[in-house]
Amino acid sequence: MSDNPLLEPWTTPFGVPPFDRIKEAHFPPAFQAAMAAHRDEVAAIARDPAPPSFANTVEALERAGALLTRIAATFFNLAASQATDALQAVERDIAPKLARHRMEVVLDPGIFRRVAELHARRAAPGLEPDQLRLLERLHMNLLRAGAALDEAARARLTEISTRLATLHTAFGQNVLADENDWQMVLAEADLAGLPDFARAAAREAARERGVEGYVITLSRSSVEPFLAFSERRDLREKAWRAWVARGALHPERDNAALVREILSLRAERARLLGHADHAEYRLADTMAKHPDAAEALLRAAWEPAKRRAAAERAELQALARAGGQNEPVEAWDWRFWAERARKAKHDFDGAALKPYFELEAMLRAVFATAERLFGVTFEERRDIPVYHPDVRAFEAKDTDGAHRGVFLLDNYARAGKRSGAWMSSFRVADSLDGRVAPIIVNNNNVAKSSPTLLSFDEARTLFHEFGHALHGLLSTARYPSQSGTAVLGDFVEFPSQVLEHWLSVKETLRTHARHHETGEQLPEEVLEKLLAARNEGQGFATVEYVASALIDLALHRHPEPESLELETFEQAFLDRIGMPEAIGLRHRPIHFGHLFAGGGYAAGYYFYLWAEVLDADGFEAFEEAGDPFDPELAARLKAIYAAGDTRDPMELYVAFRGREPKVDALLRKRGLAAA
Repeated sequence: MSDNPLLEPWTTPFGVPPFDRIKEAHFPPAFQAAMAAHRDEVAAIARDPAPPSFANTVEALERAGALLTRIAATFFNLAASQATDALQAVERDIAPKLARHRMEVVLDPGIFRRVAELHARRAAPGLEPDQLRLLERLHMNLLRAGAALDEAARARLTEISTRLATLHTAFGQNVLADENDWQMVLAEADLAGLPDFARAAAREAARERGVEGYVITLSRSSVEPFLAFSERRDLREKAWRAWVARGALHPERDNAALVREILSLRAERARLLGHADHAEYRLADTMAKHPDAAEALLRAAWEPAKRRAAAERAELQALARAGGQNEPVEAWDWRFWAERARKAKHDFDGAALKPYFELEAMLRAVFATAERLFGVTFEERRDIPVYHPDVRAFEAKDTDGAHRGVFLLDNYARAGKRSGAWMSSFRVADSLDGRVAPIIVNNNNVAKSSPTLLSFDEARTLFHEFGHALHGLLSTARYPSQSGTAVLGDFVEFPSQVLEHWLSVKETLRTHARHHETGEQLPEEVLEKLLAARNEGQGFATVEYVASALIDLALHRHPEPESLELETFEQAFLDRIGMPEAIGLRHRPIHFGHLFAGGGYAAGYYFYLWAEVLDADGFEAFEEAGDPFDPELAARLKAIYAAGDTRDPMELYVAFRGREPKVDALLRKRGLAAA
């Protein structure tokens, strides 16, 4: 028996990692042992003297590397949620080694020969539909990795992948360091305009950082409420300038040089694989198929959004002048005056709404939605190990009480945890060798306070990430590489985004939006105002998002990224697309982790809008039925969550909706149809 818990069988409830026993020092030797075991498994498949079959090649590859997968999932989840100096040192060391190892596997000539032979006779009887899709996508992925290229090209692709892993890690750690290090300490006199929830969160942040008074951090849950409510324009500007400079706050960790090298290496890889640029390479394996299709969707929303944003800015400027601000509305003013405009137009106070959106109540809301739509229930378990005191563990069960999976919920922002919100897996579902239940984690970055009160947007994020979690928990895919969220990139956001709609269902709000102290139901007139105000600010929101998606494509289609002067390019790009004044990119390149802390969303930030076409159109089916919990529609929707990558996503969508999606629903949802 090894004295390294990462290399032992896990006897914890449901096989959750034994977090209390795992130390940073356990990871390097565990990775080394797991990679060696995986190499041996792959070599045995490649050298198998028996003719290639689906069982001895494809299924064998699905089983290979199970130990490495388990260790890597544990490590990278901890590195994202609870980074320490020691973990980050391991990450810097192991990321390029893992990248090289994975390239050695996918570029193994023996593996490719066997898969190619199977692919050539795939039309022969014997394969079930999920197996045929698995074989076709495995063959395509090997080709996209370079398996059919000559030895020199394969070697260069391995070098590129290894270097990119180092650069991605450095980029993400630089942003996290800026977010951890920067703070704006406030005294009582600096809090003018801040509602109680924002003061409580700032006080808690100060306590966690060991300073007196109040602290605003660069966590979105801290800085955005400050920008929306603080009456101190000078402090709003200070906070905003730091926020948009993440990734370049300190010269020794300026991400601009990393971005340039990442883009150059991706472009070189694309050319080696026969594509004009990284965007063309990336989108060849998506629903969009080509960057032009993605850009066409973004452009369809861009002009209406700009017109709407111009009207919004004129409204805010008039309000600012009436409020005594004669200077033009700047980026650090927009949220402040937008909050006042919303209150004036709809008699609607976002801060006064928060007591009705207490975290526990919203958690009950998402669980109730999952139960009514999909028949899955959640029971909190105190015996399941967790990696931090903030994390809560739930057992998910099917209607008959059978175990469905484990759901870990990590809600709060803290030092060492990257910003944003995301879903991940410690283990995915499969039934290759008997059913394996998934272990899913949702990370949010809500400001910690007691009680924890959410904005409507934060509650919507809770539903969004829970939609991803359900995608993992409800998976019935037989093979691990088809499980849950392992779908085409521009389809992966559909199950998460469509679930957001159930937060706005009146029945959900009437049942769960209750005052945390009195239990009073959200007053009906306030509920109506909330729903009426949902499209307020959609010009701003759509412009800041679409601009980020457009610059993503532009960066990844740049003909000479090696000579790119990032700041100059950014400004020229914004000028070229006619970026409205006082609206910045939602994510500037220097801190755009979706693109540069990893490759999953590189040339793919458009995914969210593409999926929004599906989710807006899809939820309209429930509206047309007159029942947001229509059993027949819910069953067809559940089939999408269950399928994973076993079927083509458009085929899945059409089976649910009865037709392909229409973009009109997106424009209606965002209030841009008449803009």
